[in-house]
Amino acid sequence: MQTAAAAPKGPTIDDLIAGVRSGDRAMLARAITLVESTKGEHQARAQQLLQALLPATGGALRLGITGVPGVGKSTSIDELGMNLAGLGHKVAVLAVDPTSKRTGGSILGDKTRMARLSQEPRAFIRPSPTSGTLGGVTRKTRETMALCEAAGFDVIIVETVGVGQSEIAVADMVDFFLVLLLPGGGDDLQGIKKGIIEIADMIAINKADGDNIPRAERAASEYRAALQILTPPSSWSPPVVTISGRENKGLDKLWENILAHRKALTETGEFAERRQRQAVAWMRDMLNDRIMSSIQSNPKVAARLPAIEEEVRAGQLLPTLAVDEIMSLAGIRA
Repeated sequence: MQTAAAAPKGPTIDDLIAGVRSGDRAMLARAITLVESTKGEHQARAQQLLQALLPATGGALRLGITGVPGVGKSTSIDELGMNLAGLGHKVAVLAVDPTSKRTGGSILGDKTRMARLSQEPRAFIRPSPTSGTLGGVTRKTRETMALCEAAGFDVIIVETVGVGQSEIAVADMVDFFLVLLLPGGGDDLQGIKKGIIEIADMIAINKADGDNIPRAERAASEYRAALQILTPPSSWSPPVVTISGRENKGLDKLWENILAHRKALTETGEFAERRQRQAVAWMRDMLNDRIMSSIQSNPKVAARLPAIEEEVRAGQLLPTLAVDEIMSLAGIRA
């Protein structure tokens, strides 16, 4: 009796390469899913795909946007993205997604929060899951950015959740880091640490509309004064602007500043240097991930690790000695 041929398991690497290069959104989504997979065989295929697409990457302007929940990030990105699409740009939005450490689930509401942009043919919105770790932000988001660049998107916006240290990781992988704040002045740090302000390339006071306009202007003045103290002298002095994402006010000026920043840093060579540093940082992050994965998948380590963890938990084994033992089991010399 003749058996039926096995069903295809999905697109080949060549199919994905061709699909991404042609800007096929469905193939781009499948490529990103492959990159996000934690399965060993998928990771190998993902690296093959990324290596093949490497010559087509690097051409986009990478913009990171952060701000506490409620500051209006999604509304502002929705309007800014529509403005840029109207100017002929292709815009990809990667929303760093706070995957739950407890359930593994994530908040995938980005398309509903950016209603207009999600319907725009020249835009692509994709949650970028953190998998509960800062390294997850760094690795998955970087690789997804590369895929979007290879697909022809020339502006990539990375939106962070506005809590924790993921902002630092995102700032280290983009060309321009924008911090959104609410009107209210110096008391308006709203959980954003001073370190976030120090690495900002621009601060935008959002919701500067209606009765909020005077407060927004006062806040902008206070932050301008603060930045003179916090930021070291360089070829770029971070401006502070007021915007209203809801009313699409000030977003044209915001974009002008982003372009001016790129021009200024390109002329001094800082733009290329930043990209080079980011490439090396990506390599180091990947190396750390691979080393950890190799150790955890080692049979000797896997067999002994639960007992080691229990001994550390019970205070019977010093953590440093536990690490020494794990590295010895994995065949790694300290």
